[in-house]
Amino acid sequence: MSMITPPPEEPKKVKLGGRAFYESIGSPKKIVAPMVDQSELAWRKLSRRLGADLCYTPMLHAKLFATQEKYRRQMFDALDGEATSDRPLIVQFCANDPDLLLEAAKLVEDQCDAVDLNLGCPQNIAKRGKYGSFLQEDWELIYKLINILDKNLSIPVTVKIRVFPDREKTLAYAKMVLSAGAQILTVHGRTREMKGQQTGLADWSIIKYLREQLPSETVIFANGNLLYQEDINRCLEATGADAVMSAEGNLFNPALFVKPITYRNILPADQEDMDIMFPRMDHLLRDYFEILKTTPGEASQIAAKSHLFRLLRSFLPVHTDVRSEIAQINRNTKIEEFEKITVHVETIVKTLMADDTNRENDVVFRSSQALDASGAEYKTVPYWRAQPYFRPVNGQILFGGKRPLADKEETGGKEKEQKVQ
Repeated sequence: MSMITPPPEEPKKVKLGGRAFYESIGSPKKIVAPMVDQSELAWRKLSRRLGADLCYTPMLHAKLFATQEKYRRQMFDALDGEATSDRPLIVQFCANDPDLLLEAAKLVEDQCDAVDLNLGCPQNIAKRGKYGSFLQEDWELIYKLINILDKNLSIPVTVKIRVFPDREKTLAYAKMVLSAGAQILTVHGRTREMKGQQTGLADWSIIKYLREQLPSETVIFANGNLLYQEDINRCLEATGADAVMSAEGNLFNPALFVKPITYRNILPADQEDMDIMFPRMDHLLRDYFEILKTTPGEASQIAAKSHLFRLLRSFLPVHTDVRSEIAQINRNTKIEEFEKITVHVETIVKTLMADDTNRENDVVFRSSQALDASGAEYKTVPYWRAQPYFRPVNGQILFGGKRPLADKEETGGKEKEQKVQ
């Protein structure tokens, strides 16, 4: 009687951690941040086309994701995390219940490369729901949230934090997060209180401090203060981080990541390409619309209205008819209406460029003087091109604590800008 030989057992897949995991997803340098309702699939596709190496999903509410099919279907489609078009991808959750967080994470672990815990959201909704940065005093709960994912998922867990005013406390916090099982640490260089009118500049020095104090195998992403392409290299040099992450910078100009990074080699002005770095709105909206119309799922269409308002922020005060068209968008708006807006913007910009005066003014100027101690600069960009976002503080646009450009009477009428080619 012959014995049937059982098939050999497949070797268990080893879950990579830390730097090995980071290298397995291509050692990304330019990362699209997790944002509430804003880093959805269509936007990620556009961002990847324009140079992003890694994207996070929007922040997902773990309890709703685990318990409500409608929310889950709306926020995460079958094409999210698709191997050829949406990887590498990290799915972010906010949570305060370890079991529900694990239940939610289990539903996505086959469609992403890692799951991230949001410990950075500073908004009042996070305060009311007790999640995000409003967990940062409850270290016991944070440890449990991270550790249950580390022990039970087939993929790594990563964590995004804000800093404390005290560096030593921030370091202890980071060490606790890592000891719980986090494989990558994203550090937003602002405190929980730095939001809205009190946002201010992110503190890159505290990220550098963490980099110097934590083991070299710890992978750190730096978040905060990215306005222009050269800020990427400035941040890497100032912090020693492995990569940079952008939220608002990416939303207002998704071409922020468009050029390759050559570490410690900041591109001079005469090597910058205006059309690549600050794309015209007609070109950018057409690219976005072509992606949007081929991207199924509710999340991308729901987010489109906000994306249009942000992309066209400087354009809409001049062309208020376009603002009115965007304002009419709702969840039932058909894709044809988005195309009408795109065509309208294309017509306006092409008409502008047909005018000799506008064509001569289609240049980007950079300030001839650094506007803060880090060497940051300010550039004036024509309103029909993508540009950075400066948050108003007490009704004024500030850059590094100063007005972006001095008034001419303060400079004796002398020009203080240089043309960007």
